Amino acid sequence: MRHRLPTSLTFFLTLCLSLLLVLPASAAGYTQTKYPIVLVHGLFGFDNVGPVDYFYGIAPALRSGGAQVYVTSVSAANSTEVRGEQLLLQVKQILAATGATKVNLIGHSHGAPTSRYVASVRPDLVASVTSVGGVNQGSRVADVLIGAVPDVTYSVANAVAGLISFLSGSPTLPQNARAAATSLSTAGTAAFNTRHPEGVPTTACGEGASQVNGVYYFSWSGAQPYTNALDAGDPVLALTALAFNGAKNDGLVSSCSSHLGKVIRDDYALNHLDEVNQLIGITNLFETNPVTLYRQQANRLQGLGL
Repeated sequence: MRHRLPTSLTFFLTLCLSLLLVLPASAAGYTQTKYPIVLVHGLFGFDNVGPVDYFYGIAPALRSGGAQVYVTSVSAANSTEVRGEQLLLQVKQILAATGATKVNLIGHSHGAPTSRYVASVRPDLVASVTSVGGVNQGSRVADVLIGAVPDVTYSVANAVAGLISFLSGSPTLPQNARAAATSLSTAGTAAFNTRHPEGVPTTACGEGASQVNGVYYFSWSGAQPYTNALDAGDPVLALTALAFNGAKNDGLVSSCSSHLGKVIRDDYALNHLDEVNQLIGITNLFETNPVTLYRQQANRLQGLGL
């Protein structure tokens, strides 16, 4: 005589099987890359100030899937080259500590060209560069500010940048807001790109080479400056977005300027702060959570053996 399972037990087992089928997207191993992931902050950025991370909640989410993750701290405001040399030193330290031969760099905003600098001068140490809302063709906001702000503003900006670095535990990092603004301007970025062209599109709003000197290049960005009424940063980004004269942008960087290597997407309904899950996780409720985007990118790198 054959015994049949109770209906409730059958339902339970079916539910468990269904969960197993969708589990890989969140299971251990989903973000486990071959090389460590290194997160690089942008202008006026930091690794963490007290309980607040610049990449809010992103590093733990990546680690939960198996990734080795390091969050670097470079000058909150300085030229791309100065920040790049600081990052290069930290990359060497990470490699020495882990025994890895390369790293996967993920840079936000000014962190993107900072990462590109390292990949350009030491491609042997870098497996990939991912630009998130990166200033890869300059920012109209920087252009406007350079032509409009008085000299005293740079002194104030240096003081703010110094305070940020002090609070984040890096008080000796040099700050130079004028150099930062120049680096992020259209002209400054164009000059940087002539020296470090890897992954940069050669056509207007196009894609760049997806692999140069053994380094893979990716980019993604948002295109909606105002996304959540509860986010105190959104009104500011809605104002700075006016500098782009209607061109698609995230509030500080145009979508076309964010392009680098393989463009994953340049039109997420996210703004420049949302791209790093700020302000403390207050982002667009009707768009993919930015933490998920970082996890997806780690899985993409994993699929390439990186």
